[in-house]
Formats: sequence, C-alpha cells, structure tokens
Amino acid sequence: MTVARAHPELLSVEQWRALGEDDFHAEIQEGVLIASPRPSKAHARILFRLCAQLDDQLQGGLEALPEVEVVVDSVTPATVRVPDVVVCALDSPEALHDEDVVLVVEAISPGSRGTDVVTKRSEYADARIPHYWIVDPDAATLTTLDLSPHGYVEQVRRGRCVIESPVPLTIDLDAALS
Repeated sequence: MTVARAHPELLSVEQWRALGEDDFHAEIQEGVLIASPRPSKAHARILFRLCAQLDDQLQGGLEALPEVEVVVDSVTPATVRVPDVVVCALDSPEALHDEDVVLVVEAISPGSRGTDVVTKRSEYADARIPHYWIVDPDAATLTTLDLSPHGYVEQVRRGRCVIESPVPLTIDLDAALS
C-alpha cells in the first residue's frame, strides 16, 4: 500500500534530501511525500536478477544500479522518483537528474500498477528519459518504451528479449522472474 505522508508544505529537492533515509520506500510527486513499504523478497529477487543481467552486458561506461533516486523535476514542488533499476554513466554525478539517466526500470508490485504504468510513464516521458521498461511479473512481460518525438513507443516482450536500444542487450525475462 502506498500512502502520502503528511508534510506541512510541498517539498523542494533540498527539503527532500534533508529528510534522510528511512525505513520505507519514499518518493516525492509534485512536492507530496509518497511512502510505501520496502520491496518484498520476491520483488527484490526480480530486481537483483534483472540488474545483474543488465550490468553484465552494459558497455561504453554504463552501469545498472538498484533503487537510486532520480530528480525528475527539480522545480518546486519537485518530483523525485526511485526507480527499481537505473542505467546511467559510470561518471554521472552522485545526485542523478533526468538528463543523467539512459534507462529506468520499474517492476510492478501490488499497489504500484497505476503509478508504474500511467503516472511514471508520463513523468519519465515529460522528463525526456529515453528508455523506460516495465516488468509485469503477473503477466510475465517486459514492456519496453523508447522515446520518440511523439512520446514513448511501446513493445511488449516475453521470454528471451533481444533489445537493441539503449545498447544491444539480451534479457532472459523468465530467469529474472523465476
């Protein structure tokens, strides 16, 4: 279950960072602090396996990192997301912004479907993040979204996924979901 935590004002990026780490998964959406439980064991396993597959194949100075915050909109009220997996340059800054990110990946979990499929898709497209993947464990699908001048172009994949962009990759979705 995801809930908005009470805060007396809409948050800026600086106020968000001042909150520090907590025992829950937190993001801010248009200045509103959104808290949800930490990922389940099954969800964490999917992220670990997917992140490992990505990181093993990435070249050209790219790396895959789990659960790193990305400032999607720094204008107050700010939006800061914590994608399940982020692909960025090895030499990107410690504090990632949308322009530092090549790919974000979200795995749908109970209670996150609308946020992952609708809200984040819109936010990431508006932020011009070039590639967004959505893993649906229930449907055993990987939806790849590649940014075009008209928004994201979607392709639903299953099983062994051969992907050309952002770099050539082969993702064994069944292994990540097992």
